[in-house]
Parts: sequence; structure tokens; C-alpha cells
Amino acid sequence: MSSTEHPHFLVVDDDPTFSRILARAMTLRGYQVQVAHSVDQALQCLQLQVPDQATVDLKMEGASGLTLIAHLRAASPRMRILVLTGYASISTAVEAIKLGASNYLPKPADADQILAALAQQDADPGLEIDTQPMSVNRLEWEHIQKVLGEHQGNISATARALGMHRRTLQRKLLKRPVSR
Repeated sequence: MSSTEHPHFLVVDDDPTFSRILARAMTLRGYQVQVAHSVDQALQCLQLQVPDQATVDLKMEGASGLTLIAHLRAASPRMRILVLTGYASISTAVEAIKLGASNYLPKPADADQILAALAQQDADPGLEIDTQPMSVNRLEWEHIQKVLGEHQGNISATARALGMHRRTLQRKLLKRPVSR
């Protein structure tokens, strides 16, 4: 932990809604939180303050979150780094751990799950990662939710961004798919 009263936490994720919710949850748990929406922003944050813990999204616009792990590890060998992703696979989990991540967690994950994963000494070799890809319906649902978040819940703006009629979008939002 840092020498200050409150430990520092870095959230690196290109999803503004997820970043905001996670940052708020960690702030409520006593952390001083910095948020970055890209690898470049995270490197700038690292110059200002080296965090005690970090969550890194795997797939972001621009460089992959995996490219950031070495920089975080070089800044602080004791830093706890958790790779989060909605695209979980065994190969990316293994690669993240080899690059120096402390652990790996598939999304969706809440603040308590994230802190529990960061608290583990080593990555959980028994971590169940679904080798079956998400269904097309689930992928569509996740994409709609991401675009909806980018438009602050505005259905009309989201429908325009997705190139579909507003009523069609509303029907799709009422049909939440099964988890996989």
C-alpha cells in the first residue's frame, strides 16, 4: 500500500458507465481512484500517481489492455493488477498472467468480486473460463447495452447509433437473453 492514508486504485476501461460505477464503488470503499479510458491515458495517470491496485480492461479502443501490464508492473512490482474482460478465453487468461497480471476475471464483475480477486495471492488456476463463445443474442444484448450507456440511456439516440428503429430497440431491450 502507499504511504498515504488511502490506497490508490486505477480503473482502465473504455466503457464510461462501467468505469464510473466501479470508480464510485472503490471510492466508497476508501480508495483514491483514477480512471483512464485507454492505455495512453493510463500511462499518463501512472506518471502522476502509481496505484496500489489496478483493473485493466482487455479489449479497448486502440491498444489492448495487455500492453499496459508490463508498464504497471515496472512502476510497482508489488501492484495488484486484475485484467477484466467481457471476452474471456483460456488463452487470454494465460497470456495476462504470463505478462504479470495478478489475476483475471470475466465481466460482468462487481466491486466485491474485483476486490476478492485482487486479494488472492496468485491467480486462481481453477478459475472457470467459459470456452464456449457467447451466443449471438447475448453478444447483441451486450453491444446494445454498451451503446445505450454511451448515449446515457437515451433510447432514440441509441437506436440512431445502431441504425435501427426505436420500437425495434425497445423490443430487443425487453428480451434479455440467457447468460450465454
